[in-house]
Amino acid sequence: MHNIIAGVDLAKEEIQVCVCKHNKVQSNRAQTPTQFASWLASSKPMTIVFEACSTSNYWKQIALTHGHDARLISAKLVASVRQNQKTDKNDALAVAQAAQLTDVSFINGKSKEQQELQTLARLRELAVKHKVAMQNQIKSLLLEFNIRVSPSQGGLSRVVQGVLEDAENGFSMVFREALNTGWQQLLLSIEAIHKYDSYLEKAANQHVICKTLQALEGVGPLNAINPYIALGCGEMGQFKKGRDASACIGLTPVQHTSGGKVKLGSVGKYVQNNTIRSCLVSGAMSAVNHATRRTAKTKKDLWIQQMVERRGKRCTAVALANKTVRTAFAMLANGTEYKAELLAA
Repeated sequence: MHNIIAGVDLAKEEIQVCVCKHNKVQSNRAQTPTQFASWLASSKPMTIVFEACSTSNYWKQIALTHGHDARLISAKLVASVRQNQKTDKNDALAVAQAAQLTDVSFINGKSKEQQELQTLARLRELAVKHKVAMQNQIKSLLLEFNIRVSPSQGGLSRVVQGVLEDAENGFSMVFREALNTGWQQLLLSIEAIHKYDSYLEKAANQHVICKTLQALEGVGPLNAINPYIALGCGEMGQFKKGRDASACIGLTPVQHTSGGKVKLGSVGKYVQNNTIRSCLVSGAMSAVNHATRRTAKTKKDLWIQQMVERRGKRCTAVALANKTVRTAFAMLANGTEYKAELLAA
């Protein structure tokens, strides 16, 4: 870390820059994005610390191209360091102060390639939310007319088509047109999900690391991209070992240690990275179901079958997801490939 440290509080229209040298504030002033870009290009190399936010990855990449030591720091840590009221000046100063704490953990930024992969995953996630919301809305509105949707009736598609085609149910043309518009909107969401799935599969297969991660049990294109974004770029922080990464995702028991006594609780569901956790557990459940239907061919298959007998499928799926994250962390850290160990003949 350089002697000169600049703490940067990013905003859309104004960027606050606090420059410190030998623990003394040299300047703390606001700049426009254009002025800040020029300042990065003309300043001597220094340590520039950005509070992690939506544009921090972009500005970190720009700072690195100009020879600066650019880093990202947790907004939660900055908030705990900030003194007095929340202002841009105090925030920028807090960023610089937090960067000088002993053994502080910085956040690795995302590359442009990783940002692209994240965009694909987030767009698919949004399409899924729209689809579920539309399905629930249509089902609830039909239920007010005592029209129930069930698999035995052919599902939502058959019920909606029946309502639209039944000329004797008493519904007006305006209602039928509105229902049909909602149904078409739902179909567009489903079509969008299929397109995003194809984009994700294409992107994952073109990316060497993501393609390698798909060798793990229960890991498809989406489950390869999400851990790569989280572990490969350190969105959740810099991890020293796989257990730390798995704990951050929420796949290990919650630990509470006091007075030298270690107490382990249940596996915590409610974590910041619940989307990644949900995808990993779903993929692991698919692998568990597949392994229990066939004769064990690998040591992992045998472990899954024995685990299911002791704890059931749900616990096994979480345990397998935990193993998947740790193995993925080791693969990314060491640049190795995964090969399942076959059982001795």
